[in-house]
Amino acid sequence: MDSLERTICFIEGGRPDRIPFHPILMRFAAKHAGVRYRDFCLSHTHKCMANIKCAADFQSDWVNTMSDAYAEAEAFGTKLSYPVDDLPMVQKYAVEEISDISRMTVLKPGEFGRLMERCAEIREYRALTAGKMFICGWVEGPLAEYCDIRDINLAMTDLYEYPAEVHRALDIITESAMAFITAQVSEGAHCIGIGDSVCSLISPELYDEFCLDREKALVEHIHRLGALAKIHICGNISAILPAVISTGTDIIDIDHRTGSVTKAVELLGERQVFSGKSDPVSVLQDGDEQRIRESAVEFFREAEGRAILSAGCEVTPETTVKNLNCFGRVSSELLKI
Repeated sequence: MDSLERTICFIEGGRPDRIPFHPILMRFAAKHAGVRYRDFCLSHTHKCMANIKCAADFQSDWVNTMSDAYAEAEAFGTKLSYPVDDLPMVQKYAVEEISDISRMTVLKPGEFGRLMERCAEIREYRALTAGKMFICGWVEGPLAEYCDIRDINLAMTDLYEYPAEVHRALDIITESAMAFITAQVSEGAHCIGIGDSVCSLISPELYDEFCLDREKALVEHIHRLGALAKIHICGNISAILPAVISTGTDIIDIDHRTGSVTKAVELLGERQVFSGKSDPVSVLQDGDEQRIRESAVEFFREAEGRAILSAGCEVTPETTVKNLNCFGRVSSELLKI
């Protein structure tokens, strides 16, 4: 059973030969493959090579397009610098004054370099993996993207001081994301991840007002195109987890900071699963083999078997090859639980 078949089978409620293993590898992947991080962010060839190498070396069941949060933000006008071997850094936000929102327009993916690079990456994944790897594209969620084009401190106060303007910006961001999703699925993405990380920082009421319907619209758009959807929100999402499940997304990432999902399992639809939630630092980076296994087993039982094996967020570049290999081996053991 190849990784695509394994993942689809599991999401659809079947019993694959092992539980799918979807570690989030970005800085780790670049380091493991000997790729400078600027190249990992900007060159689809380098990123594809690094991720395919990691999939082979660690028996991972997916390849993805994640590297940083700024592809769409740069298209909207956020100015960035790209250190040789570090994360991109914001030099100037696209929305410095709230009035700047009036100049925002819907993005056309074919007009911006980094958006076209992501589409090229998916096209290369499809060619190099012969249809056997689960390919996951990516878009920033509405509120996360707003915080990529507007300083996060100002963005949070905008929710209270300028709600009408924020709604307008989020509508433009959502429509742009739909166009970007369409482009990625047309190139061969089997799944699109929606990264709305900052939603764990706001109240359930604000999430319902500004994010829920827009995330739901993105999920519905992905499904109309015949792909699967994944939502990733860093931090403790226990207060909004029922709402996130209600978006209909197929995969819900669970951070280690989120409490037990036992009560939320009953809210899952037939084709919905969790993914997570081992702590990337205390468990994967710093833990031993026993701790790594215990963490994975604990969450798998908590989720009543409806969980893809993954850390709650990105695997750190300081994680050892030994520890990541150990984590991946647990995928076969989970079938016995």
